[in-house]
Amino acid sequence: MTTIAFIGLGIMGAPMAAHLVHAGHDVIGVNRSRPPVDRLVELGGRGADGIAEAVAEADVVITMLPDSPDVEVTALGENGVFASAKAGTLYVDCSSIRPDVARRVAEEGTARGFRVLDAPVSGGESGAVQASLSIMVGGAAADVEHARPILETFGRTVIHVGPHGAGQTVKAANQLIVAGTIELVAEAIVFLEAHAVDTEAAVTVLAGGLAGNAILERKAAGMLKREFAPGFRIDLHHKDMGILTGAAREAGVAIPLGAHVAELIGSLRAQGHGGLDHTALLLLVEQLSGRPSSTEGGT
Repeated sequence: MTTIAFIGLGIMGAPMAAHLVHAGHDVIGVNRSRPPVDRLVELGGRGADGIAEAVAEADVVITMLPDSPDVEVTALGENGVFASAKAGTLYVDCSSIRPDVARRVAEEGTARGFRVLDAPVSGGESGAVQASLSIMVGGAAADVEHARPILETFGRTVIHVGPHGAGQTVKAANQLIVAGTIELVAEAIVFLEAHAVDTEAAVTVLAGGLAGNAILERKAAGMLKREFAPGFRIDLHHKDMGILTGAAREAGVAIPLGAHVAELIGSLRAQGHGGLDHTALLLLVEQLSGRPSSTEGGT
């Protein structure tokens, strides 16, 4: 049994922490609001009132937070992880943040005697619930192997992709592919509906051919029903596309299609749909096509 402080019990973090409890670990939960902590306690975990209290006795600290500033404050703050945890503690950040911030956090943590990994995840809420996440890990190889049994508790694919910051770079590429694929599936659905095709049958046959992809398999059914309850919010994908475009600009890499999809996501968010699932890009395609739209089941 390992004592694990888990900071951030949101849509993704709560099921991830629950899997660790079910695996027999001593999990201490921390969250901005108390109800998710209470639910973790009901499952057999423990709760803490703050970061310093949670990490003081932890062997491993995991964070699952919304954005780069949240990770910086949590890790580097006056009462944060590095100021309060034991030297030698393994710190694993599963958030999706800027690669340069991940590198800076790792440098500061290493200087203070901590082992640090950036380990962003992909698979959305369903992947977190089913413990089938794909986890891309940046950091020292020995630290990755030490963390592997813990990460495999909620992840099906755990891959070491390079030094500190590499996990976040791969996650940015992941978000580029996901956003572009959702946009293309949305366009295909609106196109098919405009021609009065049996869209469910069409999605089935498309998923079985070269056009097959995880979005068609996991998300298309909800898109057809206009169900956009968030598994991964537009707000968060907007943040991730900002990370991608910034990192691409820094490297001098052109991402013309990615930049366009980033603008579409930004437009949808500006219209007040930031709380919907990222598959709500379908609404924007309908709008651009002059077709009536509905957010049934998703607002």
